[in-house]
Amino acid sequence: MAGIKEQLEKLGGFIGSGGVSCQAINAAEDALGIRFALDYREYLSTCGIAAVDGHELTGLGSSWRVDVVNATMEQRKKLAGYDDKYVIEETHIDGIVVWQSATGEVFETSPGTKPRKTYDSLLEFLQG
Repeated sequence: MAGIKEQLEKLGGFIGSGGVSCQAINAAEDALGIRFALDYREYLSTCGIAAVDGHELTGLGSSWRVDVVNATMEQRKKLAGYDDKYVIEETHIDGIVVWQSATGEVFETSPGTKPRKTYDSLLEFLQG
């Protein structure tokens, strides 16, 4: 099976910044008090930050706006009960935010609604 970067490149419109070190990934996890899902860790180590098929994913790199630590901390201020998840995308459409848990499950939240599980993995979300 191809790695996550190769799979993302097949989806079209892929733009990536290059991977980050395990130390940077561990520091981000420590800052958030969580562990990233294995597919998200692989994404960070090979892509850093990426946009793919209309999705602008959070990650680790030079862009503060899509930094996973910053985005997650800001969203946690707005929504209680998300200390075990991290933001993988802020859609900027109707306040929709996409989260992932350490097990890889993907959830969607929007103002005034309960969170709902939408996918089982990052790649499944992007292929959705």
